[in-house]
Amino acid sequence: MRFGFHISISGGFSKVVEKAEIRGCETIQFFSRNPRGWKYDSLDHDEVETFRTSIQSSNLSPLFLHLPYLPNVASKESNFYSRSIDSIVTDLERAEQLGASYLIIHIGHRMESSEDEAIGAVVCAINQAFDRVRNSTVMLLENTAGQGTEIGYEFGQIKKIIEGVEVRDRIGICLDIAHAFEAGYDLSKKEEIERTLESFDRMIGLKRLHLLHLNDSKTPLGSRKDRHWHIGEGYIGLEGFRYLINHPLLKHLPGIMETPRKDTVEDLKNMKVIRSLVE
Repeated sequence: MRFGFHISISGGFSKVVEKAEIRGCETIQFFSRNPRGWKYDSLDHDEVETFRTSIQSSNLSPLFLHLPYLPNVASKESNFYSRSIDSIVTDLERAEQLGASYLIIHIGHRMESSEDEAIGAVVCAINQAFDRVRNSTVMLLENTAGQGTEIGYEFGQIKKIIEGVEVRDRIGICLDIAHAFEAGYDLSKKEEIERTLESFDRMIGLKRLHLLHLNDSKTPLGSRKDRHWHIGEGYIGLEGFRYLINHPLLKHLPGIMETPRKDTVEDLKNMKVIRSLVE
């Protein structure tokens, strides 16, 4: 398994590879713009070229672009539904410009909509985005913890979304370990991990799984509260992660950590811990 972190683009794309290498990354995830705002300027051509050149001279692969936090395509009643689709379109284009093969999106909140209406809204948004941007970028749906009105916390919900997508060879899954645990899938024990993987394969298909978000959970199994924690220090624990990263059906996948950080120290600690579990 190739390990990495979400890397900040603060200071510009030209700083990304340096930050990644300091942390010992083999793969990375990043935003293309401010994740907490709607505003975005065109990418600077020279900055993009510098970034792509630095990536080519590094050992980093694959690259994962992550959609900002504000877009929500799970409710057509939202004032930001069309704007959210535009946001996906922008980052599908930016993924290609930046050399990222994948774009990760949060499935979203249904708000006042029913579950079926929310699933329909997500499907409609994805189909519109794919129709507007016909490149090779693969969109990865990230499972949720089921906090509030989130959808996409059950494999069955994700299955329905995929079934409605017209261009299915461009859709895949990013399985967030903490979110799955918080949604009720026990990933702390061997037997339960096997049961969860069997369910995932039956409902969605392991062939659609392209990335693991390796986050421990600060909240208990089935809490429906999204709280990431340091590897081995949460409710999933070291043995859960040891079994997951060495599993024959998962060990070929990249693993990105989104663990809490104040500075580089926490990342170095988490990288050391996760690598110590490789068998």
